Amino acid sequence: MAVRKLNEYLNVIGKNLKYYRKQKNLSQADLARELNLIGINIHKNDIQLIEANRRTVKDYEIWGFAKILDISFESLFQGIEIILEN
Repeated sequence: MAVRKLNEYLNVIGKNLKYYRKQKNLSQADLARELNLIGINIHKNDIQLIEANRRTVKDYEIWGFAKILDISFESLFQGIEIILEN
């Protein structure tokens, strides 16, 4: 079964995830470590792939990103309209 893309994107939060991660001065390894501490097993390479829109994102990972980065879900989806309109 092929993974479906939206205008060549495997996810729509990658750019925002990278932005907010850098705002918190966290490396990809730091974010992965924090996620693992709350029970979300993810490798730093997975975070790199998500930020590059080369990996899909699970719903619980989105929850974890928002929790660790102390942001709203809406913040991760900010600007999705641009992707949908392309």
